[in-house]
This record gives sequence, C-alpha cells and structure tokens, in this order.
Amino acid sequence: MSNTLDTLWYTRCPVPTGLGIALQQGWLEDAFRAQGTKVASLLESNDFATRESHFSHTVQNSVRHGGNIPAISARARGRDTRVIGLSWADETQLILTTPESGIESVRDLKGRRFGLPNWKNVEIDFTRAQAIRGLENALSLEGLNVADVELVDQDIESHYSDQSAENVNGTLAYRGRSTSRARANNLEVVALLRGEVDAIFLKGVHGAQVANQFGLTTVIDTGAHPEPLIRANNGTPRTLAVDGNLLDNHFDAAVTIVEQVLRAEAWAQDHASDVRRYLARETNSSEYWVSIAYGDDAQTRLRTDLAEQSLTALQDFTNFLHRWNFIPQSFDVSEWTDFRPLEAALSTRIAV
Repeated sequence: MSNTLDTLWYTRCPVPTGLGIALQQGWLEDAFRAQGTKVASLLESNDFATRESHFSHTVQNSVRHGGNIPAISARARGRDTRVIGLSWADETQLILTTPESGIESVRDLKGRRFGLPNWKNVEIDFTRAQAIRGLENALSLEGLNVADVELVDQDIESHYSDQSAENVNGTLAYRGRSTSRARANNLEVVALLRGEVDAIFLKGVHGAQVANQFGLTTVIDTGAHPEPLIRANNGTPRTLAVDGNLLDNHFDAAVTIVEQVLRAEAWAQDHASDVRRYLARETNSSEYWVSIAYGDDAQTRLRTDLAEQSLTALQDFTNFLHRWNFIPQSFDVSEWTDFRPLEAALSTRIAV
C-alpha cells in the first residue's frame, strides 16, 4: 500500500516523450489531482538546486523522461534512482561540415579538427558526451577512432540550470537571458562557420535546422544507420526514471506515471497531425522540422517499454560514458531497472 504523496516533481527534455504529451494533454495532472497529489515542474522552480535536479536527480519524489546521460550519471554517482521505462524515438544525429572543407565522407575526417562543447560548471556535460559518441560511432564504420581526429574544445562558462523556465501552453519556454543561453548552446556552430574547426555534431530538430539555415554539408547521419548500437546515444533510448523513495513509498504513483505515458503514446498512434503539433511545441520548432528530425511517422516512435534492444543499448552507452570518464563507474543497468510499474500499468491499461 502506497502512502499519500503530497507533491510529484516532474521534468522532461524538449524532445519527443510520452510524458511530454501526457503533460500537454493535462492527463498527468488530472490523474494525480484525483489522488490528492500536486504536480510541480522542476525546471520552473525559482530554486537553482531544484532546477538542477533535472540533471542530477536529487529531488525526492520526482520523475524524469528524457536523455539518458543525466540519469546514468546520477546513478553512477550513487543516487537512488530506478529506470521504469525506456523509449526509443530515432532522430537525426548529424556530423556536419561546410561545403568549403573538402570533407565528403567519414574517411575524410581523419586528421581534421572536430569542435566539441565543453561546459565548465556542470556535473555531467551531456552535450560533449553525445557529440563524442556520435563521432566515435561514425568513425568506427570506417575503421577509424577518435584519436584519428583533432578535438577542439569550445569552452562554456555558464550552467545549464542558471535560468528557470516558464510554462507556456503546456510546454517550457525560457525568458530573459535567451541571447547568452543561445550563444552557449551554439559555440561549436560559430567555430565551424568561422573556420576554426572542420566538423561538428548536432542532433534532432536543432541539428536539422542549423544544417539547413547555414547551408552545411551532412557527412553522415548516424541516427539513420540500420545498426541499433550505432544509433544508440543520449536520446536512444530515453530513460523514464524515478527516485527510490517514490518507488518504495509511493509505488502507486510510479504506476500512475507509466499509465499516463502509455495512454499518451496509445493516443498518439491515431493522431499524427496532433502529435507533430505537440512535438513542435516541445522542441520550440515547427511541424516541418519535427518531420525532418524525427520522421513523418514520429507518432509511431512514441513507445515506452523495457525492450531487450533498449536495455542492451543503454548498457553499451553506460560503458561508453565510463570509458570516456564522463561517469566515475559503470554499472549493471539490469539492476537499475524495475519492471514492476510497467507490468502493473500494462495489466490495467487505460482505454483511450
């Protein structure tokens, strides 16, 4: 029997997730209101430490659906978290160059300069990690490794959590210091355009838009490769994770979360145009770029489960993060995973 939960804290990344749609629909809040539980956003908090939990998973009774690097990092640093679902929505993962660089294939990257973001004041630099992963996977297809290119850091002194977000029509928007934030998120793009580096990695809607806007050349899209482990990165798979206190003392709440995620994903299968509109809001983009980055069938990719392919990819990626010293230790992801909330939710599947 679960105890009464006063507040459920939630957070999700600006990417395709069932949790994001459940929030936009109001379903998560409605379900918990019926249980006497308030639902609050970590990223909308005025407190830095609370916002930072989006990356560090330190706030008790919280759920996070998004890129797996922060979740893996928190677990590797000893925080009591559990994975209760994994979603695999393939996306563009682009290694980009300029038409003037002479780089036409992955083989041409050998000996060239590769720009990498380097956030100075964060616990886990997920932007750097995902870029190295994309580079390493691409190079491996040609028998090369990262040592065959020159890594050029783009140092960033600010912090992910410096600024709080606002809820605008069910999605998150950043106000105020948007110019400095945007610049920090695009330093490697600036370096590429200035000719200071020869290639960079970008993914998702942002990557597709930047490539188009600046007339960049795509060397490879590892997100379109047929081998799952080549596509495995920060967003493939994405983790649905909760803290141990929520699972141990409010198990019914964990089940409700999964129920609403599955409900949103089931609804999505028959509402392609609505999903594109919702994902455009989530990614602060347009429906066109959602289709480019995630496919015309983006709604079919919204599926949360604990499939063997996802678990295998998550283990491989966890080992990668440790090998590159992004996390202090690797661990067995099967021991991190709790199947019970998903099994309970599937047994009482909500009809849409």
